[in-house]
Amino acid sequence: MGIPHDKSLDNSIALMNEGYLFISNRMERYHTDIFEARLLGEQVICFTGEEAAKVFYDTDRFQRKGAAPKRVQKTLFGENAIQTMDGEAHIHRKLLFLSLMTPPNQLRLSRLVTDFWRASIEKWEVADQIILFEEAKQVLCRAACTWAGVPLDEAEVKERADDFSDMVDAFGAVGPRHWKGRRARSRAEEWIMNIIEEVRSGKIAAAHGSALNELAIHKDLNGKLLNSKMAAVELINVLRPIVAIATFIAFSALALHKFPKTKEKLKNDNDGRYLEMFVQEVRRFFPFGPFLGARVKKEFIWNDAHFKEGQLVLLDMYGTNHDARLWKDPESFIPERFKDWRGSLFDFIPQGGGDSATGHRCPGEGITVEVMKASLAYLVNDIDYEIPDQDLSYSLVRMPTLPESGMIFSNVKRK
Repeated sequence: MGIPHDKSLDNSIALMNEGYLFISNRMERYHTDIFEARLLGEQVICFTGEEAAKVFYDTDRFQRKGAAPKRVQKTLFGENAIQTMDGEAHIHRKLLFLSLMTPPNQLRLSRLVTDFWRASIEKWEVADQIILFEEAKQVLCRAACTWAGVPLDEAEVKERADDFSDMVDAFGAVGPRHWKGRRARSRAEEWIMNIIEEVRSGKIAAAHGSALNELAIHKDLNGKLLNSKMAAVELINVLRPIVAIATFIAFSALALHKFPKTKEKLKNDNDGRYLEMFVQEVRRFFPFGPFLGARVKKEFIWNDAHFKEGQLVLLDMYGTNHDARLWKDPESFIPERFKDWRGSLFDFIPQGGGDSATGHRCPGEGITVEVMKASLAYLVNDIDYEIPDQDLSYSLVRMPTLPESGMIFSNVKRK
């Protein structure tokens, strides 16, 4: 019987024109959860939903090697980084990341984030207005580098924060945005490589257990130190995602504004349960990652689809997080849906699915949640502000996306 095949000669332009909804649009058109289309000159299978995610994260069926295009490696991930690894080598590298992102370390980072937010109030009170997204990037860059043990002069905070953000902004871009991301990665890698080499030569003392120290001394499965560039790439893969949480913080502020009743509930949230629910709903409701890619490890058939060895497969993250079979009234913002949520590892996938210890789910998911909680608590409990007239729309075509204005605050006052 087979599965629907999109009739277009190549869907690359359609993907750029439809963004986050590219896969969902075709699921709706063909009344299916799976279809095949031509993208960038090759036949690609696209699928969505919880059952698809379970298949996608089966390491016997899929591998990440060869899935991330070079243009994404040269901007977002770094070349040959952990996201491109499989098998024992991937698990070995992943254990390092997990050791850095334990609950105590998550809490330490969230406290640093709170400290840096509070340090911003004095500047904000005398400013006509601030752009929250821009401020968040710098707050998170300061906190991430302090937490990771990476030396960062105040004079270079904006440049480093912008570089980390530009790498993320480039993943779905062509033209100037893409090249800006490439230049940002080159600068960041050179900066971190020099720091790694100075740690190894003894010129910089790195605290035991810090991300800087652990990457500087990390050895691969063969017992060899990572070369300084690869160590830098992986340290950036610790720092960059923390700065990227600025997007979720901007969307959190948008949610507070669009759904004012939630702000009152957060103010009266004595046990932190509503704060947790609100953060999870922001991660589900607003667009972050559009889809994920992997290549078929060995040929198999699933749901009438023939998955050929080496074939590229895309899992619809945004569509799965808005799947009406999994989420009642998915286009409404309802934090309470997470009150008694007992979901699987495959139905809520804003940062990937599966087990983070053995698979490719983001090991920093706990960090994202704790940093968002600390940031929301600051916005709700530490300051008052006004939202002036501005463009609060966000595009589902642009990948990644953001409120158009970046969330402008005016008349900021400490409580």
